[in-house]
Amino acid sequence: MADTIEIRNLTAEDYFDLKESMLSAYSDMQGSYWREPTIRRLISLFPEGQIAVAVNGKVVGCALSIIVDYDKFGDDHTYEEITGYYTFSTHNPKGNVLYGIEVFVHPEYRGMRLARRLYDARKVICEQLNLRGIVAGGRIPNYDKYSDKLTPREYIDKVRYKEIYDPTLTFQISNDFTVKKILRNYLPSDEASHGFATLLQWYNIYYEDDRDTIRLNKSTVRIGLVQLQMRTYRGVDELMKQAEYFVDAVSDYESDFCVFPELFNAPLMMEFNQLDQAGAMRGLANYTESIRQKFSEFAVSYNVNIITGSMPIVIDEQLYNISYLCRRDGTFDFYKKIHLTPNEVSAWGMKGGDEIKVFDTDCGKIGILICYDVEFPELSRILAHQGMKILFVPFLTDTQNGYNRVRFCAQARAIENECYVAIAGCVGNLPKVNNMDLQYAQSSVFTPSDFQFPVNGTKADATPNTEMIVIADVDLVLLKELHAFGSVQNLKDRRTDLYEIEIKKKSEPKQRELPNEWSEG
Repeated sequence: MADTIEIRNLTAEDYFDLKESMLSAYSDMQGSYWREPTIRRLISLFPEGQIAVAVNGKVVGCALSIIVDYDKFGDDHTYEEITGYYTFSTHNPKGNVLYGIEVFVHPEYRGMRLARRLYDARKVICEQLNLRGIVAGGRIPNYDKYSDKLTPREYIDKVRYKEIYDPTLTFQISNDFTVKKILRNYLPSDEASHGFATLLQWYNIYYEDDRDTIRLNKSTVRIGLVQLQMRTYRGVDELMKQAEYFVDAVSDYESDFCVFPELFNAPLMMEFNQLDQAGAMRGLANYTESIRQKFSEFAVSYNVNIITGSMPIVIDEQLYNISYLCRRDGTFDFYKKIHLTPNEVSAWGMKGGDEIKVFDTDCGKIGILICYDVEFPELSRILAHQGMKILFVPFLTDTQNGYNRVRFCAQARAIENECYVAIAGCVGNLPKVNNMDLQYAQSSVFTPSDFQFPVNGTKADATPNTEMIVIADVDLVLLKELHAFGSVQNLKDRRTDLYEIEIKKKSEPKQRELPNEWSEG
């Protein structure tokens, strides 16, 4: 008959089973067990923080915790200090950290993954109470066997790399705890650990520093992509009526972003057919500011952030390919395409931009790269280090192999930077516009590749070469989970001891790539 396992809150009536299990668990620490009044006090102070595991109705282990204002103690503390010399006067329901003061399982019941269940239950409490994380001082009971050969730091490193097994530390590392430092004289009575302990931390990736939901960034973001059919227009007003039609359609689905393709306004170049290609593109640039103004108006009136695709612009007599972010609060920002295709340089005389930056929005930090830019992985890697969660890529491609370069590279960027990537392109043809003959596109939203996401890494696809919109929801919480618990962690696992990416720009100090540690803000 199979054993029945129950995880529940500890009660005062469980004490005698608890004492028996603790005496067995700490046989190397003679007489070390919690007295009944102490357990009763813990239960009365913080009942939901005291967790028991029972097998066939018998309590065989527990996890005991308090909440502390960790800033008052810092990383240099002893067990007596953090527990208020066993009075638990340090427990503060308004604190910010769940402090683990005890975890044990009766030796006869080890191998049943009971301790893992206790740790998981403790993590749930931490998340439900919106605490920053779990902190605990951990024993290193096998250190006694190596103390004449290894320092505590050397011992911990060998346990981390599985050269040495420690029943406590090995388990804690496998449960996503990290060793922040070594504590001296943490628990002097722990002779097996020689009084040393590891300061262990587990970070709550769901922690919200400010629970004012009005000001919080959204966790689920709705993206609307406009796959626009190229057609002739009788001037810029007609073009913007068509653009407004799509903004309206995307807004009807309560989207947070509306994304247009690269050079979506190219049909207006027909007005300048009497000029050479470079002259026609500069003529098109005359409309850019008025188009940007209309998009800013649409963003406010339709309550949607708009990525305006891209348009040519002349700045100090230089021609650039620029994309605007028109926020729904009325503000706007811009990005100038950095990598230009040979045709953009030879036919239009364009110049590349020189600024790599993320943009703050009410849905978190985003990045914008224009078409060819996404084929250079360094740019999006820098944006990821700046906190980007969604990368938007307006593009314009005339052939399927050109489109595939954009698509495959965009998918790679989603995987290697653990972010979402949305691409939007034009379809159709403009036979009366020089150098803008045909367009091929399939607009898409791509995801990282792990269990939380679609198996093919694609959240949504448009029908190829068909005018339409694509609406897709992306969950930013899944990115947090991926960063912390992913099967692989592309950002975290980079060998920054061997290589790095630098931003080289004379007007700013050199910026170096740093090892990734998940944090908010």
